[in-house]
Amino acid sequence: MSKIGVIGAGLMGNGIAHTALLSGFDVTLVDAFEAALPKAVATMTKNMDRQVQKSTITPEARDAALARLTTSTDYEAFRGADLIIEAAPEREELKQLIYKTLAPIIGPETILASNTSSISITRLAAMTGRPDKFIGMHFFNPVPMMKLVEIIRGIATSDETYATIHELAEKLGKTVATAEDSPGFIVNRILCPMLNEAVFALQEGVGTIASIDAGMKLGANHPMGPLELADFVGLDTLLSVMRVLHAGLGDDKYRPCPLLVKYVEAGWLGRKSGRGFYDYASTPPKPTR
Repeated sequence: MSKIGVIGAGLMGNGIAHTALLSGFDVTLVDAFEAALPKAVATMTKNMDRQVQKSTITPEARDAALARLTTSTDYEAFRGADLIIEAAPEREELKQLIYKTLAPIIGPETILASNTSSISITRLAAMTGRPDKFIGMHFFNPVPMMKLVEIIRGIATSDETYATIHELAEKLGKTVATAEDSPGFIVNRILCPMLNEAVFALQEGVGTIASIDAGMKLGANHPMGPLELADFVGLDTLLSVMRVLHAGLGDDKYRPCPLLVKYVEAGWLGRKSGRGFYDYASTPPKPTR
């Protein structure tokens, strides 16, 4: 395996491409929006420059990595790819459209992986017409720094596909956690209900934003408070995962907090929108409640 395709030049796709480039792979990054591609390259360059300054990579490694990157808005650029990782937003209808577009382009041996954080791998695989060559490969943000990748087999994923992706993940410098194809997999099944419960605690007046975050950072030794972490993840992403958990598991303990829904409806999505449970217009960010 030498050529990797990545669909989506956003936060996750950018990080996946960055990691693969520094691991010696040729990477083709495709996004439907042409304006997203130079921004992605600029972000990767900036982040690699930071790694050079910290002496975690050499200038030569940075230059060689960026030279292995190709960008395009055309899926035809994926011809010859050994693996394509889809890192599109968490909308099934969008992913289905992507897989349909890819079908006549990719070769019979190409593996297709989804970076979905919660959607059924078996259901996504059935959309591709090649379920044996489909697998979940869930990275964590920021991808170049986070060591974990969840690998999720669909019911039809072949042993060969699983073994190939497991080996690839290790070549990318990641530690693998193999998860069953259950809503939320491992990390989000445990993490997101905790974040959602913190929003309930805020809504019910159990504590302020500052006290809830301080309580979990100092009382449970978490590096970030749950509301701070929710802003980092993206409140729209958290809401999407909670809805998947609620629908898939049918238990009211996974019901999204109404206050979380209100924040998303207001467009207060966290760091990426400049406002969530904290207002990022000031330094340090100020609680919004």
